[in-house]
Amino acid sequence: MSSTDIIQRLRNGETILVAEGYMWEFGRRGYLKYGGFIPEVVLEHPDLVESMHEEFVHAGTDVVEAFTYYANREKLRSIGREDELEKLNRTALKIAKKVAVRHNKLTAAGLCNTPLYVPGDDTCTAKVKEMFKEQIKWATEEKVDFIIAETFNDLGEALLALECIKEFGNGLPAVITLTPYGPDITTDDVPIPEACRRLEEAGAAVVGLNCGRGPETMLPLLREVRKVCKGPIAALPVAFRCTEDSKTFQSLKDPKTGEYLYPVDLDSARCNSSDFEKFTKEALEIGVTYLGICCGNCATYFRAMAEACGKTPPSSKYTYESSLSHVFGAPEGQKYTRADKIREFMLDIKKN
Repeated sequence: MSSTDIIQRLRNGETILVAEGYMWEFGRRGYLKYGGFIPEVVLEHPDLVESMHEEFVHAGTDVVEAFTYYANREKLRSIGREDELEKLNRTALKIAKKVAVRHNKLTAAGLCNTPLYVPGDDTCTAKVKEMFKEQIKWATEEKVDFIIAETFNDLGEALLALECIKEFGNGLPAVITLTPYGPDITTDDVPIPEACRRLEEAGAAVVGLNCGRGPETMLPLLREVRKVCKGPIAALPVAFRCTEDSKTFQSLKDPKTGEYLYPVDLDSARCNSSDFEKFTKEALEIGVTYLGICCGNCATYFRAMAEACGKTPPSSKYTYESSLSHVFGAPEGQKYTRADKIREFMLDIKKN
């Protein structure tokens, strides 16, 4: 596939599905340290990275994104592994390309927000630009199809990433997404719909929202973004049940203790597959054509999203079929003798 495929496919009216959430899922499985969120697993267990790419291809992703989130110089420096920076990036890119070629999928490189960016600070801007530049250089040399730059809370840093992709990316398309927190503005005080419009006008192929909010709390802002942007827009919520009172997954609290759930106790606030089926249908009605799931993603959620788009990924072979259940689904005349009683006990309908 050429680097223009994603643009042409979007122009042709196709919905592009992009599985993300590698960072959170590797943390859940015990292969990534929450706090730093640095993808050391790429160096230590590259086979597991390839396996997770395969899982998401099986679930319906159109894009294999290299696991280079937080694989920038500053983050690697913070854990004493700066000398392995290029190796980590190139390894992640090669693994993603290998899986993408195997299944005829698009390959994307990933940039993200950095800990260094300070609005208006020229010294910090220069350092961030150099970090973006080297990651983009490695991505182009490993022949990705496009570059994702994501989870920016400052419009200024998102624009800097886009500028770097245009300058150093050899013409590769750029997908730029912002992370909405509680307020509907960036942390450099720009309304998020306006920030998306400015990114689009600056040359991003796709703009939109990624991470921060769950399906329910991202939808209202997506409607506003759609009103002001002319081209394709992106939506990749986290897989947690955020609410009007807790719009972000970082702000969710345990109803029993009142303690914040982020980052290690969020499993008690996870979405389910039906949440993503509902979200996907509403996002499609809004006009979102670049869809995915960020932190908390797993193969069953992503399959639900793909199927809600009318797609049939390989894992649809194993989608739940109630008629096969000897307790919940057998039709009259084919029920097992004790099915009704067992169901009553399971559902706690009959107490005695």
